[in-house]
Amino acid sequence: MSAPVKIVASLTARPGRAEELKALLFGMVAPSRAEPGNLRWDIWQDQTDPGHFVLDELYTDDDAIAAHRTTPHFRTYLGCIADLAERKALVLAAIDVA
Repeated sequence: MSAPVKIVASLTARPGRAEELKALLFGMVAPSRAEPGNLRWDIWQDQTDPGHFVLDELYTDDDAIAAHRTTPHFRTYLGCIADLAERKALVLAAIDVA
């Protein structure tokens, strides 16, 4: 049986790049949410640091994440994210989730 997998990514915009980062992330919303196997794809913004964003993603299983990583929108994101932000992503397995 497959288990859901969560990705939490913390992105801090490089100086002067916050608006570009925000535009890139907003461009990911619709195509990511439309993917089979995607259960959640949300953007959060730090209330005290508008250049800091958190992505909250939830997928049905590891195969859905693998499929996400092959999409054109993810490849575009991956190709430019290093220029726009410092990024740390956690891929999390469910242990005890309600």
